[in-house]
Amino acid sequence: MAVLVNFKICDNAKECGGIAVCPTGALSWNEEKESIEIDNDKCISCGLCEKECPIGAIMVAKNSEEYKKIKKEIDEDPRTTKDLFVDRYGAVAISDFFKIESEEIKEKAEKDCLTLIEVYNPDVAECLLKSIPIKELTKNLPKDTLFYKTESDKIIDEYNMIELPSLLVFKKGKLLGYIDGYYTTDEKEKVISKLSDIIK
Repeated sequence: MAVLVNFKICDNAKECGGIAVCPTGALSWNEEKESIEIDNDKCISCGLCEKECPIGAIMVAKNSEEYKKIKKEIDEDPRTTKDLFVDRYGAVAISDFFKIESEEIKEKAEKDCLTLIEVYNPDVAECLLKSIPIKELTKNLPKDTLFYKTESDKIIDEYNMIELPSLLVFKKGKLLGYIDGYYTTDEKEKVISKLSDIIK
């Protein structure tokens, strides 16, 4: 019947898994609009896209009654894209404010304050809604803590990282430690605990 996307919680990324598994092209990426596009004339209600979406933003209606119910739920969802589009660990950088080139890591790490630098690969970045907001990770850290994000998989060996994303923790140019791998919002306390252990 039809596929619906709740864009209030969808990060509207080109890398959408729903697009990748859609056998008919009902879900596609519009380069010009830089947005996920829906063509329900092509939808066969197979449900593959719905299963692929990790946060439940894609829903498939099997009949018109179900379509109306899902549409109403989306319309009444109190969340907004403003809540979604904040920088998060393991997701693509949203704000240019946090972005640095990998060559800048040493310079940024020289600061007297605690400096966190996330190294990630945008090709395997995770969904925003599943990822931990940076402000939640740093809320218990000193107020002058700095945070940066850099796209690079070329410096893994230089800092002995095991996998990306990786969160490097520096103070006065010294690498105090790092956290490897992706963590979902459900694992936030685990990351906060690891950060706390590193800066003791």
